[in-house]
Amino acid sequence: MPTMWVITGGAGFIGSALLWKLNQEGLDDLLVVDRLESSEKWKNLRAARFRDYLEADDFLARLEAGRWGKVQGIVHLGANSSTTDMDASSLIRNNYEYTKRLAQWALRKNVRFVYASSAATYGDGQFGYKTDDQTTQKLLPLNVYGYSKQMFDLWALRQGVLKEFVGIKFFNIYGPNEYHKGDMRSLVAKAYEQIQRDGCVRLFRSYRPDYKDGEQKRDFLYVKDAVDTVCEFMTNKTYKGLYNVGSGKARTWNDLAAAIFAALGKSPRIDYIAMPESLRLKYQYRTEADMEWRKKNKKAKPFLSLEEGVRDYVQNYLNTENPYL
Repeated sequence: MPTMWVITGGAGFIGSALLWKLNQEGLDDLLVVDRLESSEKWKNLRAARFRDYLEADDFLARLEAGRWGKVQGIVHLGANSSTTDMDASSLIRNNYEYTKRLAQWALRKNVRFVYASSAATYGDGQFGYKTDDQTTQKLLPLNVYGYSKQMFDLWALRQGVLKEFVGIKFFNIYGPNEYHKGDMRSLVAKAYEQIQRDGCVRLFRSYRPDYKDGEQKRDFLYVKDAVDTVCEFMTNKTYKGLYNVGSGKARTWNDLAAAIFAALGKSPRIDYIAMPESLRLKYQYRTEADMEWRKKNKKAKPFLSLEEGVRDYVQNYLNTENPYL
């Protein structure tokens, strides 16, 4: 893999896991870009090896002014990823305008560009979960975060740059280094705390007759599998366009809770609680990544099952003194 990759969002959840993976492969000629502010994201960087760190706005200004050295590629994972943030202007600036400026620079310099879109672009799933151009143009996200990601996907499609770049639609990723995300952490992290404190897991009730409580489904993928896939996109330039990154198999919240209890050697105990009314009309009852692109790759290493991923996360990270990668 060529050196001097830029990883934006490199102190975040998936970004720092990618740094960990690249370090494992002996790569440390990396520029980390992020906005550390007052969060505890800095803890994700303590064990990582990299050439330099820059705050996101400083990096973009220096890059556009030509005051940065040779860049072989950019993995753009930096974003405001809160699905409950209602500040549309801030989300558009961070997730659309910033990404567009990076993409335009990469296009001018003929630099590999891999960016994070989101499964939130699919909305309620009424148009399915495929990444073809026709489907992409129909999508109706349920929140402004998803729309900010959809805006860039549509811009990239109109400009024709998806013929050169890779956009990744991550589904429900969980694993080490997500601890700074607060309420946006995966249920695995939150449920682990609930079990340790109260002995039970709380899940939202269902408000649709075709789904029983806890039987709402998501496509869960362990972060180690997610960053393995990002590395594929970095190194193999035959990948161009939008790609889903998920397990390809929807599982229920009850399945996830059972896996957490099993990893702790405990019997499941689940309490079903009311869903806030503000979420009921925006709630996705089922997501499942169409992973046909990966099924065609006969050499692809199988992803961990939900049970295997949760077991590794709980036993080797959450239930230890040092939960970080």
